[in-house]
Amino acid sequence: MKNNIKVQRAIHNLTQQDLADKIGVSRQTINALEAGKYVPSTVLALKLARLFEKTVNEVFQLEDDD
Repeated sequence: MKNNIKVQRAIHNLTQQDLADKIGVSRQTINALEAGKYVPSTVLALKLARLFEKTVNEVFQLEDDD
């Protein structure tokens, strides 16, 4: 699964730690999400989308092998 969390974070001028604090996860979780090493829960995906004022589909995209 691809995502544009890093881009959205930059647009909103947030560090990984800032974003982690806002949605209640660790900075390491944000790092793993951005690196594509972690697939978020539905709740986490919805929190990120709401924070960025985007739909979940605008933040996360399925790849052909997903």
